[in-house]
Amino acid sequence: MRTPVRLTTTWLVALALLAGCASTTDTASKPTPKLDVVWVPTPPEVIAVMLDLANVGPKDLVYDLGCGEGEILIAAAKRGARGVGVDLDPVRIKNARANAKKAGVADKLTFFEQDLFKTDISKATVVTLYLLPELNERLRPTLLKVLKPGTPVVSHDFAMGDWQPEKTVEISLTRTHRAYLWRIPPRP
Repeated sequence: MRTPVRLTTTWLVALALLAGCASTTDTASKPTPKLDVVWVPTPPEVIAVMLDLANVGPKDLVYDLGCGEGEILIAAAKRGARGVGVDLDPVRIKNARANAKKAGVADKLTFFEQDLFKTDISKATVVTLYLLPELNERLRPTLLKVLKPGTPVVSHDFAMGDWQPEKTVEISLTRTHRAYLWRIPPRP
């Protein structure tokens, strides 16, 4: 026959094991976010043009919405800028952090696994994008409302509907890429 102390200890161990299994199950069963785009890296030559268009330098805080594995922000950090990357894909965010560390710029960059439409971008001095046109257009009202007038917005390959870019640059590689530059206009 078991003593009350031994029985209590057995139950406590069993409860601890169940709690551990439950927490493991919660993490393992966390739903994979529905991604709006497939990750395609921006070539370094296009990144250089994008950052040149926005005149990125040490005083900038660059937000890369849909940052993938952080290539644009790493290049911006090498120019002295700080950066914030946002992406829904946990694998991309993990890789972005590792890439920033490997490049020696992790202290200048922060990466968040979250919805870019729910991200506070008001502190950005530059915004970079490589999103599909419908996402750019959906994001446009937020950019116009939240960013300070004069803030550059640069997109790889995709425009923003009827908002005419200030400048478009074509970059010929294995295919032709485009970099678009807009600036947030003055508010009435």
